[in-house]
Amino acid sequence: MATISKRDQPGTQRDYETIFILRPDTQNDGIAQVNQRIKQVIEQLEGKIIKLDNWGKRKLAYEVKGQLKGIYLYWRYLGNAGTVDEIERNLRMLDPVIRYYTVKIDEDVTPDARPTEITDETWTKAATTGPDEEEIVTGQAPRFSTDMDEDDYVAPGAEEILAAIPDEEKALVKEPPVKDEV
Repeated sequence: MATISKRDQPGTQRDYETIFILRPDTQNDGIAQVNQRIKQVIEQLEGKIIKLDNWGKRKLAYEVKGQLKGIYLYWRYLGNAGTVDEIERNLRMLDPVIRYYTVKIDEDVTPDARPTEITDETWTKAATTGPDEEEIVTGQAPRFSTDMDEDDYVAPGAEEILAAIPDEEKALVKEPPVKDEV
């Protein structure tokens, strides 16, 4: 049963964002299990999932629990008072989770006013981690065989990473210089 705060308007919920980081060696089925657990908590507390996204494996700003990289997951959801406490309690108990952070975006939100962006495809994508940003920049990222051309696939976050690289360095990544033989 959901806890209702006295300062919330009847029939409304709060809008939250939670970002959590998993160990970089977490397999796709482990990511799916964490996502399923958080989904169950939100649904049991009569919340509504708005958006779910896997931001991929990224380098951490500093070492967290002995890890230099982590898999970032983004959740946006509606919930009542106590929803965040229960989600964070569950995240603390899950071994793959190394860090989490929740922000309240808005109060007194009518659940029908916020459409959900969740589909079966969203759940599948959220449990699948692509190559990390370092592999993308160095060109070591594995090629994916899908119905798209190789040139069509862009890993999450790749455009921002490539935009930050000067043009002369991009040429080195794409085509390594050939040394003249003497």
